[in-house]
Amino acid sequence: MTPALSPEEAAHSLALATLIRERIGAAGGWIPFEQFMELALYAPGLGYYSAGSVKLGPAGDFVTAPEVSDLFGRCVARQCAQILGGGGGEILEVGAGTGRMAAVILESLAAVGALPARYAILEVSADLAQRQRERLGKLPRAIGERVVWLERLPERPIRGVILANEVLDALPCRRFVVRAGAVRELGVVPALVEHEAAADRSLASACEALLADLPAPLPDGYSSEICMRVEPWIAGIADCLERGVMLLFDYGLPRAHYYHPQRTAGTLRCHFKQRVHDDPYINVGVQDITAWVDFTRVAEAAVASGLEISGFATQAAFLLATGIESLLAQAVEPVAHARLAGEARRLLMPGEMGEAFKVMALARDFDAALAGFALQDLRASL
Repeated sequence: MTPALSPEEAAHSLALATLIRERIGAAGGWIPFEQFMELALYAPGLGYYSAGSVKLGPAGDFVTAPEVSDLFGRCVARQCAQILGGGGGEILEVGAGTGRMAAVILESLAAVGALPARYAILEVSADLAQRQRERLGKLPRAIGERVVWLERLPERPIRGVILANEVLDALPCRRFVVRAGAVRELGVVPALVEHEAAADRSLASACEALLADLPAPLPDGYSSEICMRVEPWIAGIADCLERGVMLLFDYGLPRAHYYHPQRTAGTLRCHFKQRVHDDPYINVGVQDITAWVDFTRVAEAAVASGLEISGFATQAAFLLATGIESLLAQAVEPVAHARLAGEARRLLMPGEMGEAFKVMALARDFDAALAGFALQDLRASL
């Protein structure tokens, strides 16, 4: 059972639910799940990421790897240092959360004389952007003055690194169900409950290609997600990269595992006050809605955009390859070491974040072997 809403949360949720019902009515009584998810997350002033609320950390709805431990950001910084080649270039972070990872990366790169000329942040949440400004405003001036916030992707392609931690999972996705060998689309009616409808041509075509690529047919009643926004998102980000590497961190699977016949209800998950559940139609506007990432689709989109898949590994393998153990060893004071060891276990253990989260590197005009993928290469699974 999820925690009860506060009066303010209940009022906020009711306002967004009313807007969604109006949109459903205007559309004839049904909208695809993708449109519902977009409104729930991004409706101006009301959507989860558009309104002001504490989303990340112990007081929020979920905790990301950079919030678990600065060890994560320090390992990412080591990979960035290799790509930047000792300094210069730029870093663009898409969706920077509280700004904690950005602060750790900048401080780590400053310590080894490898600061980028600019650290740009593209953030859709006004609440998170404010928290980022407050955190990064505390950095030494020589570091903090390199940070800029963007309202849109840069028009001038950069040379350096593009980072996206838990961004792809928040892209609105479409949902489908298999009935008698055919695909039907799952959507939402005014009562804010799920209802099937005939799949349109774009969804039917995408699912036909998807099903043909799977090693086994999906059983009757099988439902799941397909994110058709991956391709334009990757294409847009790829246009921003002249030379360098894009690092994507997210929970997900290669396609054959994502659409396994036994995964009959898909991967959709909601996060509210540190609780995870699978009902997107409650707490609208005050809970996060996500779906796991089909990394095969990401890889296909990257190749179509002229990028090379230069690495794919679990988060645990990436962190071990970038030296999390040596960073942990630097903490000699017993209490600090014990605290960091606990954080490292959460980042690395299979039952925590180590296996479910993956790291993918997409490169353009960058041929060096990336340090973060020296211990594991899962590209063949794509």
